[in-house]
Amino acid sequence: MIVKQICVFLENRKGRLAELTHLLGENKINIRAISLADTSDFGIVRLIVNDTEKAHQVLKKAELTATINNVIAVEVADKPGGLASVLAILQSAGQNVEYLYGFLEKKTDKAIMIFRFDAIDAAVNVLKEHGVSLLSDQELRDL
Repeated sequence: MIVKQICVFLENRKGRLAELTHLLGENKINIRAISLADTSDFGIVRLIVNDTEKAHQVLKKAELTATINNVIAVEVADKPGGLASVLAILQSAGQNVEYLYGFLEKKTDKAIMIFRFDAIDAAVNVLKEHGVSLLSDQELRDL
């Protein structure tokens, strides 16, 4: 249940994020989820898109620093404490969350959280053992 995510390093200046999203849009790449973390000099944009390989090629062709890495997409009850219950499972198993970001799925009453772990396979196993619903790359693309 590993999902491919694109990370793009952008110079922190006006218009760079707009340029990135315009480039993806021009190439018919749909953004499913996005996260932006920044410092004074650069930003890291994390994206889940409908066509990861195509997006990676487009970004490289545009001479942007982009990598693909593995994350997990977890369905979480969209209610108070929904995320806390998943994090409690991970904490009790000693799993470290490097970062996460989320979005709401339009067709159900679930939120979807994107997690990055230092031990991703172990985290997948722990979540599956506790009946937590994980989404595949294809399921995210089909949203």
